[in-house]
Amino acid sequence: METSNQRSMSTMHGASSQETFQDTALGLVSTRSFPAIVGTADMMLKSAGVHLVGYEKIGSGHCTAIVRGGIADVRLAVESGVQTAEQFGQLVSSLVIPRPYPNLDIVLPITTRFTKLMEEGNYSRLSNQAIGLVETRGFPAMVGACDAMLKAADVHLAAYEKIGAGLCTAIIRGSVANVAVAVEAGMFEAERIGELNAVMVIPRPLDEMELTLPLARCWIEEREPLNLPVNIKEQVAEIEVLRLPDLTKLPTKIAEELWNDE
Repeated sequence: METSNQRSMSTMHGASSQETFQDTALGLVSTRSFPAIVGTADMMLKSAGVHLVGYEKIGSGHCTAIVRGGIADVRLAVESGVQTAEQFGQLVSSLVIPRPYPNLDIVLPITTRFTKLMEEGNYSRLSNQAIGLVETRGFPAMVGACDAMLKAADVHLAAYEKIGAGLCTAIIRGSVANVAVAVEAGMFEAERIGELNAVMVIPRPLDEMELTLPLARCWIEEREPLNLPVNIKEQVAEIEVLRLPDLTKLPTKIAEELWNDE
């Protein structure tokens, strides 16, 4: 007998979507810092053949990286992510769910979120550059760190992220050397103004990492549609209307005037 969850899944996604969930797993690693979760996600992507769905931020500084892929790959990725988070001293918890039930994806839009990210056609002028993250407790410390980083090296402020508990992260982009110098300057300035919580430098971010990180609107170049004339027939009709007047309908007294002049 078909269960209600199966009926719901067949209605919303169809049989082809059910095949997509076979032999896949869901992996989650949670930390208490945004730079730590970005570094953890980077290690998970580079250690196994998984896809980064995104991050879930629930407040109080808790962030969770969500990956999807084959069961063996997800287990390996989560194991690497846990080790990385423990090195930062920010690990909260981890979880691996082999073959998650389709209803889980309906309630938590895990698959649809990743599909939306992959379908976005925007291009960033900061793509393929190193990433630097400086997390502070308090907004003034983050602003001061941003100012120090921008003045210390040739980097660009890409965006900033808030995760609750007073924690906010400045995200910069640039070459590896410039990002390293800028992050060091931002660390000292953040400690001088307030409290420094965490830092991270990612030299070679993968494309999926680029898609999941926040980015200010000013750095996104949207593809503009090509505007072509659509009413060609109407324009031709207007041209045909603007013809010369019919000479046969003009007043004809030219011959008499010429005779009088003679």
